[in-house]
Amino acid sequence: MFAQIATVLIFLLIAGWLVSNMLQALERLGLMPSLSFMDLTSQFDIGQPKGMHGRDDPYWNAFRTGLYNTARVSLFGIVLATIWGTALGIAGLSSNLLVARISRYYIDLLRGIPLLILMIFVHKGIFIKFPGINDAIMLGDSTFITNRGIYFVGGTPTESTDDYLRILLIAVLAAALLAALLVRRGKQTGRLPMTTLWTLVVFFAISAVGWLLLSNQSNPPWLPDLPYVKGLNIKGGIRLTPEFSAVLFSLVIYTASFVAETVRAGIMSVSKGQREAARSLGLSGLDTLRLVIMPQAMRVIVPPLTSIWLSLTKNSSLALAVGYPDLVAVAGTIQMQSGRAVEVWTGLVMVTYVSLSLLTSLFGNWYNRKMAIVER
Repeated sequence: MFAQIATVLIFLLIAGWLVSNMLQALERLGLMPSLSFMDLTSQFDIGQPKGMHGRDDPYWNAFRTGLYNTARVSLFGIVLATIWGTALGIAGLSSNLLVARISRYYIDLLRGIPLLILMIFVHKGIFIKFPGINDAIMLGDSTFITNRGIYFVGGTPTESTDDYLRILLIAVLAAALLAALLVRRGKQTGRLPMTTLWTLVVFFAISAVGWLLLSNQSNPPWLPDLPYVKGLNIKGGIRLTPEFSAVLFSLVIYTASFVAETVRAGIMSVSKGQREAARSLGLSGLDTLRLVIMPQAMRVIVPPLTSIWLSLTKNSSLALAVGYPDLVAVAGTIQMQSGRAVEVWTGLVMVTYVSLSLLTSLFGNWYNRKMAIVER
């Protein structure tokens, strides 16, 4: 106990000395810590997403834009890397030797490449090397692949868009209620229903009916906005910039290799007798995986998977290397213009990343408790 108290006191004394030294140095320079400078005009543009921040907007708006870009690439990255990594992990245990070997080689290769090098290669060697506007790769009439980005069909809101958003909210609530009822029934009967399937069926059914009803009464909730070539540019549609695409693609294929190993280890942690018992009951391979193996494997998978999600969020800060205006890139510009390094990196960037990590950990811990074995 004495050693623990002494260690804490020593740590607090060192931390206090460092903070005091920093404050004294800032006071001599006339730069006492304050976030009031964030209300000043930023005087720089952020092109991604277009129109979200201009040079006449304050630093706070620039910071929110950088945070939005970081959150967007992290969220999409977590979802896609988890899906792709799960598929790779299951493929690595396939009885098909070719599928298992391909999965194994993919994991070993991607885990051995530094993410920064991979991201730069993907940006410079793939997305920037696509043809120009005049020679764009076209997939049908709605998708253009160029060195300026990937363009695909978007949607233009109409007068019925707000009503359809309310219908989508109703669909989400109905699907969530059905999922809760199916899970409860499965616990009572001991037979797990196909919760995901029926939840998706209810959501898409309500969404489709709402779309048809509103379309019959007026314009559809969204009118298609097709991209088209105009001069040396492409107008309309939705654009994924080369920088965003390179960052997202790199994060997904790199992180998926770690997810795959976690999934494979979780599946292998389930005893062979569970598989044999499931097959002896007449369950197919897919049902065995869905109803027997994965529910038990998830208790092993979720804790390390949460750490992988955290790593992906923090690794997104490497996007600075390819020019994607994430939180770190925007913070660097703010710091260079304002000279407020302590406030920018400590009060804003570090606090933001800690908050994102805590939110991710809270979700992972909640799901882990949900999947835990309940002692009776």
